[in-house]
Amino acid sequence: MFTTIEGFRTAWTHHSGETKRLLGALTDRSLKQSVADDHRDIGRVAWHITQSIPEMARYMGLTIQGPGEKDPVPGKAKDIADAYAIASDSLLSEIIINWDDKVLLKEDNLYGQTWKRGLTLRILMNHEIHHRGQMTVLMRKAGLKVPGIYGPSKEEWDKLGMKAPEI
Repeated sequence: MFTTIEGFRTAWTHHSGETKRLLGALTDRSLKQSVADDHRDIGRVAWHITQSIPEMARYMGLTIQGPGEKDPVPGKAKDIADAYAIASDSLLSEIIINWDDKVLLKEDNLYGQTWKRGLTLRILMNHEIHHRGQMTVLMRKAGLKVPGIYGPSKEEWDKLGMKAPEI
């Protein structure tokens, strides 16, 4: 749970930057890659991450820029990446401008539960991290190079002049 706006700002700036890098590695062709026919494809997962920001912000009384819950998945990877950048930057801006640390303790009803806003922000971030992990698996299946998030990806060890760990 976040207890200070500065703590959230620091974490969100880093975290959303990593999501932006991941979305920037997608191609239009890769958007249809799924693990199975009856599962979300990369485009749907990326769009779900993007749509979740304004949706969860609304429960906390914030109105931010971003796609609506019913907006269809764009067919272009750049459109998804651009929409994510707008939503994630808008969330941070609205919180910095309109909230102070005390607001993080205010409680809201989300999904039938009562969450403090600092917890909601942490859950939003964890939700995104969860889906980023799903995307990296689908990206590999689609033949894309996966950017390292919490350390170098398999493809990045050479750039660092190091040998990738053995599998």
